[in-house]
Amino acid sequence: MSTKKLCQFIAIESSVKTRVTADLTEAHKDLQKGDLFNGHSRRYEPRNEDPNSPLGEKLPEEHKKVVARAEAIVKLTLERLTEQYDLAATRDYGNCLAKADVEVDGKVLLKDVPVAHLLFLEKRLDDLLTFVRKLPTLDPTETWEFNPSQDLYATAPVQTARSKKIARALVLYEATKEHPAQVKEITEDVQAGTWSTIKYSSALPLQRRNEMLRRAEELQKAIKFAREKANSTEVEERKQGRALLDFVFKG
Repeated sequence: MSTKKLCQFIAIESSVKTRVTADLTEAHKDLQKGDLFNGHSRRYEPRNEDPNSPLGEKLPEEHKKVVARAEAIVKLTLERLTEQYDLAATRDYGNCLAKADVEVDGKVLLKDVPVAHLLFLEKRLDDLLTFVRKLPTLDPTETWEFNPSQDLYATAPVQTARSKKIARALVLYEATKEHPAQVKEITEDVQAGTWSTIKYSSALPLQRRNEMLRRAEELQKAIKFAREKANSTEVEERKQGRALLDFVFKG
């Protein structure tokens, strides 16, 4: 049997599948038209050979050709499915052999990972990157310290004044012998107390989130590289589809 890289078989499998599907679809359409497989030939013999006799009328022969041949469709189907089955077998048997290490910064994280699992990890890493990007981070305009007792990040207390409106009398004119004092009530803001505010957050430091993102991106690259390496494994071209199909279609 000839050997090629697994990726070479994978590269052509999709186009072969498309072609086989198209051919078999046409075959299925023909199989729905039973009349295509039937024909006939009719020849008329008058009872009287005398052309002048009322019973001596001659009629032309009738012919209907057989348009489609069942054996030809079986042969085409056998050829197309054999090609598809062989490619699928080559891929699947090759996947059992195709393995590679997932290595980041010279360190092997996973050893001899099958290519099918590498494909799974590659797809899942996209979801993982999305998750990491959405992690909340601490407000960079604040100064945060971790508070072990709260298991949260906290800011230093910030003092802010609380004011309150207080009414008081404002004497516009002092009282005289002739006139009483003129007084107007006014309100003024007076500091009533002080707020001491501490902000808490369970978000992550931006540096930690960015480091997680960097590591996830590095891992994604490593898995893609491992998958490409695994797909470069030399595999035998499998020729076993005909044995299965001959069991069904043998004469």
